[in-house]
Amino acid sequence: MQLPHRLILNERRQLTMTGVSEVVSFEEHTVVLRTQLGTLVIQGKDLQLKQLSVEGGQVAVDGTISALHYEEPRQAGGWFRRFVG
Repeated sequence: MQLPHRLILNERRQLTMTGVSEVVSFEEHTVVLRTQLGTLVIQGKDLQLKQLSVEGGQVAVDGTISALHYEEPRQAGGWFRRFVG
């Protein structure tokens, strides 16, 4: 059973989410998570993982959150195929 992907950001200090399948990387300024809807990059200061339940798909991050963005999957075939598309 897969949980829906949800984000709750509370005053830019606490981020809780569901639908996380993997923690790709974690550093003080950047957290990268694989979700059901793509790779989520969280940027900020003093980031800390407060909750991690990959089996349940739940993650909580505390700190000062400055940006959230999803990375688009790369297309196969090199730059020319992406160019002519």
